[in-house]
Amino acid sequence: MTRTTQPPSRGRFRAILGYASLALVVLLALAGFRGFRDLTLAKAREARLQAEIERSEEEITRLEHKVERLRDDPVLLERLAREELGMVKPGDVVVVVEAETGPGKSVSTAPARPPAEPSSDRRAPALP
Repeated sequence: MTRTTQPPSRGRFRAILGYASLALVVLLALAGFRGFRDLTLAKAREARLQAEIERSEEEITRLEHKVERLRDDPVLLERLAREELGMVKPGDVVVVVEAETGPGKSVSTAPARPPAEPSSDRRAPALP
């Protein structure tokens, strides 16, 4: 008896085609979810960048107004030069005021102690 090769059965072919179709659908679904996630992240980043642009534009507008005021108001310019840069006009008298002490704190008028002489033993110097 001779055996002839029979073509694969239709049922087996359909099963293989079904599994291949299912695998393709799963791959497309995964790609779609990844694309959706990437799109969502891109939109969120765009919103953050847009908010940053708006803040920067507001800062630019604020600084432009400040520059205009400094150009048009010499009194403001002088005040800022004195306060922020410590500038004085010729003939001004400069008075340096030290920081005030709070309640319960006193200012010592005693002269500063001279540096301690190094001792022969290696102990730390005593505190006053």
